[in-house]
Formats: sequence, C-alpha cells, structure tokens
Amino acid sequence: MSERDDIERLAGEYVLGTLDLAERRAVAARRAREPALDNAIAAWERRLSPLGEAAPEVAPPEDLWAEIERALDAPAGAGAPVVDLTRHLRRWKLAAFASGAIAASLALFVAGERVLRPTEPQSFVAVLQKDAASPAFIVSVDLATRNLTVRAVSAERPADRSYELWLVNDRYDAPRSLGLVEDEGFTQTAALAAYPREVVQSSVLAVSLEPRGGSTTGRPSGPVLFTGRLVQATP
Repeated sequence: MSERDDIERLAGEYVLGTLDLAERRAVAARRAREPALDNAIAAWERRLSPLGEAAPEVAPPEDLWAEIERALDAPAGAGAPVVDLTRHLRRWKLAAFASGAIAASLALFVAGERVLRPTEPQSFVAVLQKDAASPAFIVSVDLATRNLTVRAVSAERPADRSYELWLVNDRYDAPRSLGLVEDEGFTQTAALAAYPREVVQSSVLAVSLEPRGGSTTGRPSGPVLFTGRLVQATP
C-alpha cells in the first residue's frame, strides 16, 4: 500500500468514526501539521456530506445511556454478557472503511447526476396583444412556483369595466379565470397553482373586458381583446 493509499484509508476511517479515541487524537494532531492528510479528510467529508444531509435526525431514548451503564456494571452472568471486542475491531474497521468507500462513491454518483441532469425550463413569458403592433400586457410565469405576474404595457379600459385574465386549454370545456388584472402597473397572482405544469405550458392566455368586478358567469362575458401564448424565456 502506497503512502497516498495509507493517507486515504486513515482519512476515511477518521471521517467514518471507526478510530478509537487515542487514534482520533493522533490523527487530529497529524492533520494540523500534514496538509496532505488534512486535504484527504476534507475530501472525505465533502463526499459523505450528502448522505448525512439526507438522513433524518433520530433522538435516542432518554434512558439509553443509563441502560448502557447498568449493563457495563452488571456482574458476569447477569443480563447480557459484555465480551471483549478488541480482536474484532480491525476487521470491523476495514469493513466499515470499504462500506464507506462504496457509500462515498454512491454519493458522488448521485451528486453528479443532479449536476449533469438537464433541468426543465422554469421561466416563461407571453405578450398579450390584439395584433402584432398592439401589445397590451406582458405576462411572466415561474413554473417552479406557479407564480404569475402581469405587467400592463398599453391597455386602456373604460372606468366602469374590468380586465379579467383567462387560461384557455383544450383539456377544459371553457376558459378558466385567473382573476382580475390592472391596466396599470403589475398584477401578481398564484392562481396557476391549481394547474399542472404541462397545462400551463400548453395554454393560451387571454384578457377579456368585463363588467366592473369581473365576469359573473364563470366564463368570459365581454369581448376577448388580448391573447398570447407562453414561450420559454431563458435557456
């Protein structure tokens, strides 16, 4: 075994917690003066940290330590026997080290999969307009949160009427209301939270002119003035 292999083994055992107290103190002292060992320990900690984050915390029973002390203090032949485990320690260390190496490799594989797996696009926009020369609203959607923001561009409405936003999709027999929108400034809503991602992506958005306060029928009752389809906004 090379010096590098020995350092890796020692670092792995240190991070996995298979060293006894004296050995841990010796490694900690070496770590302070040996950069190669310190770097190897830090690398093992990084490799195994995803496993620690994924494991939920479990609180031990409050009387666990008292039970251990009672078992240790019990005379021979009373209760569960306490055996000399020293001769098994090295075998267990090696087995734990091998298992830790496998676990670390698995953690690296999972982390790599997360990095390499292409993520689905989350940001989409739509320009709602009457024609190519008349944009009225710009709609932005975050598909991760289903948050929707409408920004007024040039829409003008009569004082006694309201603009209402609708989601139009072949899956539904009628447009679905996403709420009222202002003809100035920004309007934000979480109304898309009720719809699956694929429905939101494939829908047309439309704005109708309704009586003050919105449609009372659950469907557009006034003229549909502006429409647009969501398109991906970022790579």
